[in-house]
Order: sequence, then structure tokens, then C-alpha cells
Amino acid sequence: MGACGAKGWRNMTEDDAIRTALEQFERTDAYRIFNAVLVTIYFVVLAGGVCGVIKMSFLLVKMNTLSVTTTAIINLVAIHSLFLVTVPFRLYYYISKNWVFGQYFCRFVSLMAHFHMYLTFLFYVIALIIRFLIFFQWKDKVEFYRNLHAVATSAVVWILTLALVLPLMHVCYGRNGNYQNNTCFQFQQELKKDGVKALNYVIITGVVLVTFGLLGLQVVIILKIVRKLSGSVWSHQEFRAQLKNLIFVCFIIFCFLPHHFFRIYYIQHVNDNQNLEIYNEICLSITAVSCLDLFPFVISGGRLMRQKTMGLSCC
Repeated sequence: MGACGAKGWRNMTEDDAIRTALEQFERTDAYRIFNAVLVTIYFVVLAGGVCGVIKMSFLLVKMNTLSVTTTAIINLVAIHSLFLVTVPFRLYYYISKNWVFGQYFCRFVSLMAHFHMYLTFLFYVIALIIRFLIFFQWKDKVEFYRNLHAVATSAVVWILTLALVLPLMHVCYGRNGNYQNNTCFQFQQELKKDGVKALNYVIITGVVLVTFGLLGLQVVIILKIVRKLSGSVWSHQEFRAQLKNLIFVCFIIFCFLPHHFFRIYYIQHVNDNQNLEIYNEICLSITAVSCLDLFPFVISGGRLMRQKTMGLSCC
């Protein structure tokens, strides 16, 4: 048997061992508990996310569409909506434990979770940077000159992202392992490639550095406001606005950092413990909780509309 044949036989043997270990783990009580956690998280994400998207869509009609922050929120609504379409397929698989939609669609649904996570992170960063610029008075306001400019800017971001993601999905993602047609979201064999490991480390480092940079800036801003204001800071609109920014930062920390920190351990030990796959899925499911980030805007927007209504009724 040649070298290539021996290598192929060894890879098939490793894949069979991984599959056997996963099948054994799926019969344990621990797996059933973790699977129930996944179903619960995605069900909450689906129900809460759909409600938030619908309510926010009505509020956006009354907002200034030239604002860069509003444009970022519109894009958040779009990416959340696109991701939420794929959640029922995940729920079906976790409940039935059988994938019937084909491997290509499996790769699409799996990649959509990562696409949603990083595009959401990007729009978070854009919205926060704009609000930081306004606070430090580098800009009085950041707006587009025309609605067409806002649409064009959003289109460029989406086109560039899709141009990067779609070829990656078609050529690389989920094609380097031996996967069964009735299973899904188990692409851990891709991490055997050194290039994939290096890319993951670069992304993890970038996300962590940007997150802590944003957190540091937000803390500095809040401390400056507390020192400047007299009396109860809760009664000042400027302080409450910065708390809304802090909510964005907290969403990044809670939803995205656990996945990336665990990812470091997961990459290093993916071949040592096959049970890590379910832990990775749980950490990935937590990133989907970012779909609930629209509720602070829904609550504040609803309060603002009630105030306007009461003001009109008093005239």
C-alpha cells in the first residue's frame, strides 16, 4: 500500500473512531441534558428574536434613516432576520437527532451562525465608535447626506462579506472530513488543518482586543460623565445614553467572548476529547442570544413614543 493509501486509511480509521465516540456520548444522560439546553436556548432566541425584529421594524419607520447609528441598527435587524430563518432547522435537528436536508444546506446553516456572529459584531463596533466620536465631540453628529448613501454603504458591507463567505463555504467549509448525511454541525475535523487553526487564532485575538478596547473606552466615558454631573446621575439623559452603549458592550462580552475563549481550548484538544463538540455547540448557541439585543431599543423607543403621544394629548 502506498503512502497516500496508508494516509487515507489512517484518516478513515480516525474518522470512524471519532464517529463511534460521538455515538456513544449521544446515549448518555449528560448529552441529553446538553441537547435540552441547546433546544431551550435556540427556542428563546427564535421567539424573542422574531418579536424584537417585528417591533423594531415598526420603530425604524419613525427614526432618522440618515443617522449612521440607525443604519447600523437596520443592518442588525437584517442579519438577525436572516439568521432566525435558519434556527428552525437547528431546532428540528436537535429534537429529532436526524438531518434530512442534505450536507450542502447543513454547511449553509452551520456557517450562518458564524456569519451572523461576526457581522453582528461588526455593526456593534460601528455603532459604538460613532457614538464615542460624538461624545468626544470629534463629530457633532454623524449622518449620511442622502438615504441613497446609507443604502450604498450597507450594500458594500454586505457584498464584501458575502464575497468572502460564499466562496469559503463552497470551497473549504465542511469538505475536509468524512461526514455522514444524517448528521450536522459536526465539522470539527476541519480544525486538523494548520491554516484553519491559524485563521481561528487571528480572529479570536482580534475580537478579544477590540472588545476590551471598547470596554475600556466606555468605562472612561462613564467615569467622565459621573465626575461632571452633579446630583443623581440617573436623571441625566447623557448618562442613560452611555448606559445604552454599555448594553452593547455587555452583549459583546456575554454573547461572543465565551465562544472565543473556549475556542482556544477546543482547537488545541479537539482530537483528544470528542465530547468537546457539544460544549462548542453550546458556546456557539450563546452567540445567537445577541438576537435579543433589539429589546433595549424597543423599550426605549416605545417609551419615547408614549411621551410624544402624551405631549400631543396635552396640547
